[in-house]
Amino acid sequence: MKKIVLALTTAFIAASCNTSQTAVNSSQKNNTPLSTYWQQHVDYEMDVDMDVSDFNYTGSQKLVYTNNSPETLDRVYYHLFFNAFQPDSEMDTRSRTIKDPDRRVQSRIKALTEDEQGHLHVMNMKQDGVALSPQEERTILVVPLAKSLAPGESTTLTLDFEGQVPLQVRRSGRDNAEGVALSMTQWFPKMAEFDKYGWNTSPYIAREFHGVWGDFDVKITIDKEYTIGGTGYLQNPKEIGHGYDTPNSGPAQGENGKLTWHFKAPMVHDFAWGADPDYVHDIYEGANGVKLHFFYKDQDEIRDNWKKLQPITNEFLMFFNKNVGNYPYKQYSVIQGGDGGMEYAMCTLITGKRSFGSLAGVTAHEFAHSWFNHVLATNESKDEWMDEGFTTYISTLAEQAAAGVEKENPHERSYQTYVYLANSGNEQPATTHADRYDTNQTYGIIAYSKGAVFLAQLGYVVGDDVRDQIIKEYYNTWKFKHPDPNDFKRVAERVSGFDLEWYLRDFMMTTNKIDYSIEGAEKDGNNVAVTLERKGLMPMPLDVEVTMNSGKKMMYYIPLEEMRGEKSVSSDTKILADWAWAYPTYEMVLDGINSNDIKSISIDPKGMMADVDRENNSWEMGQ
Repeated sequence: MKKIVLALTTAFIAASCNTSQTAVNSSQKNNTPLSTYWQQHVDYEMDVDMDVSDFNYTGSQKLVYTNNSPETLDRVYYHLFFNAFQPDSEMDTRSRTIKDPDRRVQSRIKALTEDEQGHLHVMNMKQDGVALSPQEERTILVVPLAKSLAPGESTTLTLDFEGQVPLQVRRSGRDNAEGVALSMTQWFPKMAEFDKYGWNTSPYIAREFHGVWGDFDVKITIDKEYTIGGTGYLQNPKEIGHGYDTPNSGPAQGENGKLTWHFKAPMVHDFAWGADPDYVHDIYEGANGVKLHFFYKDQDEIRDNWKKLQPITNEFLMFFNKNVGNYPYKQYSVIQGGDGGMEYAMCTLITGKRSFGSLAGVTAHEFAHSWFNHVLATNESKDEWMDEGFTTYISTLAEQAAAGVEKENPHERSYQTYVYLANSGNEQPATTHADRYDTNQTYGIIAYSKGAVFLAQLGYVVGDDVRDQIIKEYYNTWKFKHPDPNDFKRVAERVSGFDLEWYLRDFMMTTNKIDYSIEGAEKDGNNVAVTLERKGLMPMPLDVEVTMNSGKKMMYYIPLEEMRGEKSVSSDTKILADWAWAYPTYEMVLDGINSNDIKSISIDPKGMMADVDRENNSWEMGQ
């Protein structure tokens, strides 16, 4: 393994930041898919002071909010996530009462003492200098405006805030199980998103997020012994040290025992950071000039794995660049912290005491979220399957490529877990809000497994090569925006030439199941008539394989009429007449074949269709 450690100068970082901003703005301006599309914009300036003796912090925030919507706004909302970490909060209550509690949470919030709880409160709030009277409602701050904000107008909102970092329970907090001091995620008053569906003000109950695109300028003052890694480009590396200016450099002198870290992040929708006095900070030069930063505790049991992680993270970067689109920033940080793995803008926080396979796997998944949700910013609360599912799909492929593994169905595990849920009677539609699933298991399988199957199975419908083109076109069309399921479908239809409303509707918006069977095969003169039946409500095109006693295999393709197209098939595959959904059976005629020469007939022999009962997909002649 070759480790490349680069010295970063202030000028270079500033140049990188400016270059990234230019690229982002260019994409935002020139790649709008529809003339009617709009999204809000925010510019944050924050100055924060952390007291590591008791993990209380104070800060000021200036936010310039631009209303690009066609509506006049008379109020805005902020998220105050840390208020969830209090006994009897909605997060605490839901965590204790759900049928299958998350083992990382359960009743831990209920047990927090006063100095272990989290909180975040806002004071002295003003709009363009005029005092406001916001109302705190648990994790949401309701802010009536002094002056309504018309379409196209901007306003400046200022406030002071103070918070207490909770003992780490879920993603955020202090003193995690591995001894990391600070996992600062969802830590600041964060503007809620207003989009074509209206305000997104879901309370924080431990699921996912939705944020407003914008630029962040953040100063963090903390004890000089602490090293910080997180979102954005450090603007003052020579003042800071900590491995930013020269390899393995210690902290600068600071004033009153503290240092102020200055970060800028162009065009992101979140800002997170981790900090610890014992972090090792390595920098690895990645593809396309991307600097990969690694922050981890200097401990014997994890050091070697974190060194080995660095080149494979670059392999993941190259894979995602090739198969989705180029990572648009010049920096990404992998930070030990949190309680598992969670993605944030330009960084991830992950637990570090893992086997190397586990460490690489969680890094692949969280890094992939930089494409699927931190560039393609779907609403994770409403369309969690586009976030987690697409990430699972692409990170699974990246992991297997890095390991040199090739499988006929790389997503077999996702198929298996989805089919298990579909047959359990506990499935809910993927349109369910992330907080409204009956169980954590159902949420996990729908978001991760069924979402991954949606993309994998799309290749079965339109062809793998076309599916791969769709993913790239989706990225190019919707990066730095907020795409929803229909936006993905329209890209898929444009690239493939198929009608795909049925696919999105049946597979993700209902619990309709795919179940096709072979009911029989009989001699019909000089031919063989095979009777196929659609037992489930969801339609699909079919690949059918006929195996002869000689070992020869013949392929047949039955398009679905409703998709108004045919995928590209090999020259020796025979294309049969379309099958319309309303007809429950279909007679497939094998011309000029003696039934005595047939060994077996199989639907979808590669297993790329999420059929919930594969036992009836095959027919042995003579049975």
